[in-house]
Amino acid sequence: MKTIALLGSTGSIGTKTLEIVRENNDLEICALSASGKNIPLLEKQIREFRPSLAAVYEENAAKDLKERIADLNTKVVSGMDGLLELASMPQADMLVTAIVGMIGILPTIEAIRNKKNIALANKETLVTAGHIIMPMAKEYGVSIVPIDSEHSAIFQCLCGERKSAVEKLLLTCSGGPFRGMNYSQLKQVQVEDALRHPNWNMGRKITIDSATLVNKGLELMEASWLFGVSSDQVEVVLQPQSIIHSIVQFTDGSILAQMGLPDMKPFIAYALFYPHRRAINQKRLDLFSIGKITFERPDEDTFLGLKMAKEAARIGGSMPTVFNAANEAAVRMFLQKEIGFTDIYDIIASCMQQHHTIDNPSIAQILETQKAVEEYIACRR
Repeated sequence: MKTIALLGSTGSIGTKTLEIVRENNDLEICALSASGKNIPLLEKQIREFRPSLAAVYEENAAKDLKERIADLNTKVVSGMDGLLELASMPQADMLVTAIVGMIGILPTIEAIRNKKNIALANKETLVTAGHIIMPMAKEYGVSIVPIDSEHSAIFQCLCGERKSAVEKLLLTCSGGPFRGMNYSQLKQVQVEDALRHPNWNMGRKITIDSATLVNKGLELMEASWLFGVSSDQVEVVLQPQSIIHSIVQFTDGSILAQMGLPDMKPFIAYALFYPHRRAINQKRLDLFSIGKITFERPDEDTFLGLKMAKEAARIGGSMPTVFNAANEAAVRMFLQKEIGFTDIYDIIASCMQQHHTIDNPSIAQILETQKAVEEYIACRR
């Protein structure tokens, strides 16, 4: 029996994680958490899986949940203290971090300190604090297994291989809903357009990040920390069919690629059951029906998110935090229809230009940088 604490149970990764738990009687949920935006769903999950703890980040939402499940024995906690309590639960073997944003950093650190293995779907944790997280995981003997399809694909391709044999990591990308558009056309797109991803069914924030190619920039930085390579060894390639999930090129010229349908369920299951594979009841990839798989170069002069991410990675230190925090704030504003699509790029660029980089920032400095970015953006409005 493997016992799981799940951060972000009401999101797309969280709900698929619970599907897998539902289908496997050797998995058990001891804790669930959510931001508080979908308390009815969280209540439904609690009644089904009966965790001993539920953490809701928003205090008023936590009070609402507590009233709803007063007939159960599930303890309800709130705020960051609640997330840290969840991350350090003695009965949890693994923390699944399916929460979105930098809010995932402190719970991940707390889980590592308590020697919990990590199934990681929160890329912001490594983008902003990879220099702290990865050495800490090694010190505490904790494994970090990625859930994101691209990083899971690379992780699988590297099994049994020496790090010194890696020449290049190729992160694949569908190109999002606006592949082929020019910058003038991007200026006209609306929120509803950006939320129509051609292949994947994801949460709103990550869907926008996919449309801007910011997501691929974040993944580039995450891959560098996860696999111990320089950002120059990570390349992004468009693969519009979303069948090849990522590729590893080795020093002898050989290439290994991981393929499958655009569905997160196999990647989540791989992280939950690693180092074993578990049979999954889902549609199989039919190569004959695909017919062909194509590749393209990303247009970095139009989709500026990737180019700016590379610059943030090159500068290092606190700059990736600025890039990420500015994007989080800008995407919130875009989803609320306060700014246009290309304004996301303008906000990120402005924040990066005004920032004085801190080398090797501490967790406190990372969180202070995030706050400073949010305050700077608020003053610009």
